[in-house]
Amino acid sequence: MNSTETHHEVDKRPLVVNVANPDDCVVTNRLPLHERLDRQTRDQVMRAAVAKAQDLIGRNRQKMVDDLEDWEGWRARAEQIRQDVLENIDAYLYKLSEEIDKRGGNVFFARTKEEATDYILSVIKAKNAKKVVKSKSMVTEEIGLNHVLEGAGVSVLETDLGEYLLQLAKDPPSHVVVPAIHRDRRQIQETLRKTMGYTGSDTPEDMTLFVRKTLRPEFFAAYVGISGCNFAVAESGSMALVSNEGNARLCTTLPKTHIAVMGMERLAPSFAEVDVLITMLARSAVGQRLTGYNTWLTPPKRSGELDGPEEFHLVIIDNGRSDILASQFSPILQCIRCGACMNTCPCYREVGGHGYGSIYPGPLGAVLTPLIGGYEKFRDLPQVCTLCTACDSVCPVKIPLSGLIRRHRIAEVEMGIRPTGEKLAMKGFGVANGSPWLWNLTMKAGAPAMKLGIHNGRAPIEPSVIKAWTNMRDLPEGDGESFRTWFAEHEKSLENKKNQK
Repeated sequence: MNSTETHHEVDKRPLVVNVANPDDCVVTNRLPLHERLDRQTRDQVMRAAVAKAQDLIGRNRQKMVDDLEDWEGWRARAEQIRQDVLENIDAYLYKLSEEIDKRGGNVFFARTKEEATDYILSVIKAKNAKKVVKSKSMVTEEIGLNHVLEGAGVSVLETDLGEYLLQLAKDPPSHVVVPAIHRDRRQIQETLRKTMGYTGSDTPEDMTLFVRKTLRPEFFAAYVGISGCNFAVAESGSMALVSNEGNARLCTTLPKTHIAVMGMERLAPSFAEVDVLITMLARSAVGQRLTGYNTWLTPPKRSGELDGPEEFHLVIIDNGRSDILASQFSPILQCIRCGACMNTCPCYREVGGHGYGSIYPGPLGAVLTPLIGGYEKFRDLPQVCTLCTACDSVCPVKIPLSGLIRRHRIAEVEMGIRPTGEKLAMKGFGVANGSPWLWNLTMKAGAPAMKLGIHNGRAPIEPSVIKAWTNMRDLPEGDGESFRTWFAEHEKSLENKKNQK
């Protein structure tokens, strides 16, 4: 049933997901929401960079949508594939693990982030590796892998260009596809100058060449490579990696040991389904028919093969996903991490990824982060949304994001965790709205009060909520007459004219 409203009325699954072990790893900023938003809206570099990226990606995406012709048909097929995976996830995971085991690979199912990081660290220690090279992976950000490895004395080198630059700047990513979307080239040049002694220009070509020369020797020196996994193919035990840089291939084929990390939902039954999903992913993420590199790995390498790791480990992470799957929020697990919802979201445009304070920003983060990080830390994220439904219309797998955000709001009200002021305001509105006499009185008194009290777009007394609003906008100055009063006079005037005839 695709209708969010109808689905909510009949869905008997739990609305509230109990987070037994709230995830601190997804936190990127511990400032209160309003302080984060205030800081972000004052960051003109970030706002200009995000707006430029949204506009460019949006135009390119639309060209690719038109190029595919039956876009809605492709969306429906992609949604069907993802829903089939979730409905049969146990069978597909079993098939995947069996195929990898046949080839001599290792599969580890991690119930928690701690189990995942402990296992990965044990593999690295067994190899006596002091440095690992790593390609871009949001799920490793989710479990805080870099922090754990560095705490154990293992040097972690991010090799995706954007992630590498952010690692140098000690800055978390702000987008699931374009991690450094919030930075301009002059900031990047300054980071390279301060941390790496770079003396070149601020052109993307010069800076990229400098980073390339810096990173290339590291791939040959590393004994362990870590990657994410866009899709794991159950029928063959293969990994599909999608990127626009060659670093993912180097991370997964040059080191003797390859560790792939994936959320348990990142599955496809066969290569036929991956074909559909990659088609939708590339067009939705960056507006390309295909990304520069589409890598298919079926490790470890067999006897006689020249390329590939000698040892392969796949770490499949739950980290609350089983509970999400059993709840009314299960559609969020259809996500293929294309970032299209962020690329169209008006809130993301104004506050950027760091405004959400989570490794998962935008509409995706507003839904997913409270489920894995808990309402205590992230109860405000579902409020960072206008419910304009733009994200619903661009999601390539048809996740009803705005409807899921509404469900979070409903859950928070039912749990009684909304701020006291908000509860009192809603209760007062309910009392006034439930009494016709009181409502009419409020409307009649409100119009003259607006005329007397509002000047130059400001009210004489502004509670915090109104003050935050008027900092960006002007309150309307009334003429002292309510609509109901005007309408009654208008009707009376028409009646008088009719009688005079």
